[in-house]
Amino acid sequence: MSSSQRQQANTRIIAPVARYLRTASVLAVVAGLLWPVQAAALAWAISSWVSGATEQAGTAALIFVAAAIFRAALEYRASGYLFDAADITISRERAALIAREARTRASASSAEVAALIAQKLPLLQPWITRYYIAMVRVAIIPFALVALTFWFSWVAGLVLLIAGPLIPVFMALVGMAAEQASRRQMVEIGSMNAMLMERLSAMLDIRLLGAVDRAAGDFSNRAESLREHTMAVLRIAFLSSAVLELFSALGVAMVAVFIGFTLLGAISFGSWGSPLGLAEGLFILLIAPEFFQPFRDLAAAWHDRAEGLAVVAELDALDGADRVSIVGHGNASQAMPGQLSIEIEDATAALPGKYVALPNLRLRAGQSVALTGPSGAGKSTCLAAIAGLVPLSANPILVCGQSLNHANADSWRARIALIPQSPHFPDQTLRDWLDPEALGIDPWPALEQAEASDIVVRLPDGLDTRLGETGGGVSGGEARRLMIARAVLGGRELILADEPTADLDSETAAAITRSLVRLQNDGHTLVVATHDPMLAAEMDRTIGIAQ
Repeated sequence: MSSSQRQQANTRIIAPVARYLRTASVLAVVAGLLWPVQAAALAWAISSWVSGATEQAGTAALIFVAAAIFRAALEYRASGYLFDAADITISRERAALIAREARTRASASSAEVAALIAQKLPLLQPWITRYYIAMVRVAIIPFALVALTFWFSWVAGLVLLIAGPLIPVFMALVGMAAEQASRRQMVEIGSMNAMLMERLSAMLDIRLLGAVDRAAGDFSNRAESLREHTMAVLRIAFLSSAVLELFSALGVAMVAVFIGFTLLGAISFGSWGSPLGLAEGLFILLIAPEFFQPFRDLAAAWHDRAEGLAVVAELDALDGADRVSIVGHGNASQAMPGQLSIEIEDATAALPGKYVALPNLRLRAGQSVALTGPSGAGKSTCLAAIAGLVPLSANPILVCGQSLNHANADSWRARIALIPQSPHFPDQTLRDWLDPEALGIDPWPALEQAEASDIVVRLPDGLDTRLGETGGGVSGGEARRLMIARAVLGGRELILADEPTADLDSETAAAITRSLVRLQNDGHTLVVATHDPMLAAEMDRTIGIAQ
């Protein structure tokens, strides 16, 4: 990632919560500068106890405890500001993603977007809560501690001054590799989620084709690839940690050796005047490890930053992706007035990176039509275009005598019921799902018309059952019959059904076909995309779409 991209990432993630981070940094720095006070009190207490001045030792102990309590309170408050900043940032990015992806579609699969929202966005939290504050602490606290060390001993100060700067140099070298490894790991996580969702959605076909072992092998290979990318990140992290601990351990050890020999009288140089006493020596020994602690924190946060930048790179890529926007705003609206009709002539749908020609179609209220053709010919795209879910690049679709556009798309959709090939159920009871507008209508007549009443009867809680997102407890054919019942109960005039009999046994497919025919007999208008010749034969006419 270039410096300009890093700057853009900081502008996007750090700048909006900079006030929280600055406040937390001030509190954290003050807390860190309290350690010399504690170290001085502890050194004073020990030296007083050795000399027999126990009263001074008690006073020193009280100072140590008071400083510790104040320091803990400052660190607690700083953590609160940091986690507030992280929560605000993640919530903002998550809300923006959900709001945009709900209304516009990019080439990224829903699994990849879900992985970004659920798995990758939380990786911004360590970056926000650790990196910024670590940078501020490392810019202030080590200099303050080395200045105090120089006050008592130029040798000990020189040791710290030489050992300290070597750590950021190695961190920067290792950090460049860490950022690349983290980015590869993020890509692999998204690809693995996409492959998993693809295999699950095609599980029936995989089993019918006898490709279960091959699908399991593909998933195993992808899991192994993710493991390798994760281990690459961990290897770099451990390498960075080893370098840091080596230099910090050597620095503290050299200071300890110098203090020890000075107190034994073997070394008489290194201080500015008289040789170091027990209190001065202990003070330097106590602050020497704390000199390296900000570097330790920065080393840990450096990898958090690398992961955060990788996540931001994905966010930026998704922001810049070509999208298909729904027509309208996706809000609840009053139904469009007028006699129901649909007219499509030489219209073209605009999808990411391609254009799909729509079949010419004229449909009046109470009529039905079947769209047939090979997979990928544009049957589902035609249904989506009629519903205003994809934009057009040429020639509008006329609905109820009006040109379908952003101003009237929501009111047009108020007259439509969509029966998708793979229904999804929200986290609500079946009773509420069948009656989304809470009209209080008895659902049983609609269930009878869709031949779905027996499905509800055998559910453990009947109409109060929560099926879950994938319709746990009902088969694919049963889920589609429930969708038909919902369309009946909602009173929507136009029914758009996408492959309603696909992957079903002949008996279940016949039940769905009968239900759709009943809908037309009751005055509904049907547009069905199908490969099923039996279903197509029951429609008023068939329009073939060539690929």
